[in-house]
Amino acid sequence: MRPDNKQPLARRQNGADPYVWLEQREAPEVTTYLNAENAYTDAWLEPHKALEQSLFEEIRGRIRETDLGLPSPKGNWLYYQRTEAGAEYPRFYRCERSVADSLEIHKPSEQLILDLNSLASGEEFLQLGDFSISPDQRWLAYSLDTQGDETYRLFLLSLDDMQTQELSLDDADGSLCWAQDNKTLFAVSMDETSRPSTLWRLQPGSEPAQVFHDPDQRFYVSAYLSSSERYICVSSNSKNTSEIHYLPADKPTAQLRCLASREADHEYDADHGSDGFMIRSNRLGEMFCLYSCDAGKPGLENWELVTPPDPQRTLEEISLQSTALVLQYRHLGLTQLEVRVTGSDSYTLAMPDAVYSLSVQGGEEYSSPQIRLRYESLNRPAEVRALTLATGEQHVLKQTPVEGIFDPDDYLIERLWAKAKDGTHIPISLICHKDTQGEAPLYLYGYGSYGASMDPWFSHARLSLLHRGWVFAIAHVRGGADMGEHWYQQGKLQHKENTFSDFIACAEHLISTNKTSPQHLVIAGGSAGGLLIGTVINQRPELFAAAVADVPFVDVWNTMNNPDLPLTVGEYEEWGDAREPEVAARIKGYAPYENVTTQDYPALWVTAGFHDVRVQYWEAAKWVAKLRHLRTNDQPLLLRTQMTAGHGGASGRYQAMREVAEEYCFLLTVIT
Repeated sequence: MRPDNKQPLARRQNGADPYVWLEQREAPEVTTYLNAENAYTDAWLEPHKALEQSLFEEIRGRIRETDLGLPSPKGNWLYYQRTEAGAEYPRFYRCERSVADSLEIHKPSEQLILDLNSLASGEEFLQLGDFSISPDQRWLAYSLDTQGDETYRLFLLSLDDMQTQELSLDDADGSLCWAQDNKTLFAVSMDETSRPSTLWRLQPGSEPAQVFHDPDQRFYVSAYLSSSERYICVSSNSKNTSEIHYLPADKPTAQLRCLASREADHEYDADHGSDGFMIRSNRLGEMFCLYSCDAGKPGLENWELVTPPDPQRTLEEISLQSTALVLQYRHLGLTQLEVRVTGSDSYTLAMPDAVYSLSVQGGEEYSSPQIRLRYESLNRPAEVRALTLATGEQHVLKQTPVEGIFDPDDYLIERLWAKAKDGTHIPISLICHKDTQGEAPLYLYGYGSYGASMDPWFSHARLSLLHRGWVFAIAHVRGGADMGEHWYQQGKLQHKENTFSDFIACAEHLISTNKTSPQHLVIAGGSAGGLLIGTVINQRPELFAAAVADVPFVDVWNTMNNPDLPLTVGEYEEWGDAREPEVAARIKGYAPYENVTTQDYPALWVTAGFHDVRVQYWEAAKWVAKLRHLRTNDQPLLLRTQMTAGHGGASGRYQAMREVAEEYCFLLTVIT
């Protein structure tokens, strides 16, 4: 602890990267420095502890602490989870399914099958990876990460006698997939760069047997059971190229067959159903189309076109049931679901809000006449809806409750459009309380990478800002796929600058339309979204009063020049290979850490995870150190490093609430 409350000073050294010494994870001086930063953050927050505690109690008070999850049917059993007041983690149960189509909990037959609270005893971090029930429902396979580095231990629990054994596999990524023989599991291990690279066949009491290995550092390996439960599929994907192998689920030692050999820039994914393999592919263009293929005749030459590309919308996903096919499209920034039922006309679902998130959610059996949808919007808590496939009828199975006073109609939802410097119109999703008028404090969130769409979501915690007259907005910038695949392609590689200029255009639009002012505008993003935040505060610091950068990818230049770091080579197709001069100049031109300069900067709240393998802790630490040295003002600059966590922050639900309360306390203090 620094009793004088002075800012921690990182020692500089000669060379191109003056704070490279912070990359020495095991060095005592590094942990001393990070702890000093945490102590400085604690000291800054100390006078505001009452506000922080009040925010925590507000957030906690909106959560139904004791709640029952929606049961999922599987054969003669229902599987579900419970949360209880005071418990950081859920408990998992099952009960006998007394009526074939009923979701009613049958208490006398209830069986506790996994208690994460018990498993977390003595651990500072706990993350459940996979939770997989065997076909005969006598075994539970699950995986646990107890450090936050996304390396998992694998376990097998007998549901007959509740005895647990650990499965042997080093460097497991946590995924688990059952074969139909009820004794074989497929699992994936990671290489020295934390890339999922090798598929193994596991049986208790036997050594792991290698099934598939991809030596190409750009490709990530995963395995899954097809919807029909007839095939184990092995997917190997880079950022722009795909290859899928498969074998019969009832013959786990069979040889793999290839659905279509990889070709550069050919992306596809596949699932097996009643009509064979259904394949989503960009073979005919970036909007994607749909093919089918008989499992007995793989190979690109045997694919049959089912649905050509739609020039107006991108085909994002497919979902299969025994009697239906659901196509998920992206159109004008929103998700559309087209349902095709065997022997009936197709139809497109209508949803009640103008701005929303919608997806097909698991939980029903393949033969079920209905599927589950997850639906939410900025003012509507997430709800699970049952869709009767034959009729299109929807009804709500469960809605996430909001405790206390809450009415979704008290909030105004808007879809705005900012004009980018190249004339492209960028969507903005916005929510505020209906009584909020004029220039207000505004929290603008952005991401803009990897084709990840930032669909509007509800937040219990966010209500604490909205109730205080704040506005929340999402900038749907290029680099995400919010407006389709083209939107993604126009925000990566040589087009990456669009991500940053789009975000700045959104900020300027919100200011020019009197939604907020530079003195009240907060911007936020995490991971690759932290790169966005770091870049725009270098380019236009005067636009923003404060910024939040969670586990930010701000040292992109040095990371992309170090292929030995976890996952770097696989990132070449997103950012470019910095060994190429043109790419090097481009990345160095926007890299946040490289471009910190002598100017005023907004107030900053920065977080990091000491065990983070996606964005190393030192990226945030080095960036903050350089900002402290070069900036010309004294706005608050705080770094919070979670020393027992990884990329996702704290693992317990109350711990996560406290993290948000800290951030909001910071913002409400600096924005007056």
